Amino acid sequence: MANDREILREIWEGKIPVHFQLSTDETDVEPDEFFLLIPRCSYFPLVTDKVRKHFLRFVSNELQDGEMWMDSNGIPLKWHYPIGVLFDLLAGGDVNLPWNITVHFSKFPEEVLFRCPNKDIVEAHFMSSLKEADVLKHRGHVVSAMQKKDHNQLWLGLVNDKFDQFWAVNRRLMEPIPDQDSFKYIPVRCYADDGTYQQKLVAPSTEAGQKRTLQDLLEDFSTSVRKAVEARTHGICLPDSTPLQWLSEHLSYPDNFLHLCVTFA
Repeated sequence: MANDREILREIWEGKIPVHFQLSTDETDVEPDEFFLLIPRCSYFPLVTDKVRKHFLRFVSNELQDGEMWMDSNGIPLKWHYPIGVLFDLLAGGDVNLPWNITVHFSKFPEEVLFRCPNKDIVEAHFMSSLKEADVLKHRGHVVSAMQKKDHNQLWLGLVNDKFDQFWAVNRRLMEPIPDQDSFKYIPVRCYADDGTYQQKLVAPSTEAGQKRTLQDLLEDFSTSVRKAVEARTHGICLPDSTPLQWLSEHLSYPDNFLHLCVTFA
C-alpha cells in the first residue's frame, strides 16, 4: 500500500490561492473582491459557500436564487473535476498567482456544465468515481466490503479537509491485490489541453511481470496524429521513469483516480 506518508500528506495539503470577482453582468456596483486558499483535492461546490455568501450581497433580488457558477478566462469551470485538475488544465505550468476566477449567478451555461443544486450531487459523483476506481483496482471487492460508516468517513474526511480521517479508510483502497503486489488496472484519466479526457484499461505491469512506467502510459495515449510527451498532476511534471503502481498509490486524487494533464506534441 501507499507507505510514503509524508508524500501523501503533502499532496493532500496542496492549496491554491484564488482571487474571486463578481461578473460585471451581475451588478451595477463594484463589489469587494474575495480571496480564498482552497484545497487542490476538493471540488468547488464544497469550498465556495463563503464566496456565494459574500457576492450575494451585491446582486439583485431576482438573482438571489440563481445557481452560482464560475469561469477562468471565459472558460466555465466544471465542478465535477477536482479543483487541482482544473487549475493544471487552465493555468498550466507558468501561472501568476492568485488564480483569477469570475463568479456568475445568471446565464448558466447549460450546454457546458452540469447543474449542482446541492452537495448531495457532489457526494454521489465522488462515490461513483471511487467505486469505479475500486472495480479497476480490486474488481470492486474493497468498497463492497465496506460499511456505510466507512463511506461516510471518506466523504466527511474530504468535505472537512481531514487527512487522517480520510486516509484511515482510504488506505484499504491502496492495498495491492494479494500475491500480485499491484492493482489489476490503474484508474487513470488523461486530459488534453481542451479539457476533454481519455480513459483506457492500463495495467501496472507487463504480462512478463515487468513494472510499467509513465512513459509506457504516454505511449498508450499517443496516436498517429498526436504524441503524448509530458504529464502533470498536482502541479508536478512527472518523470517518465516513474512506475505506474507508485503513481496510483501516492498521487491519485481522493476519488482514487490518477488525473493527468497531458501535453501532446
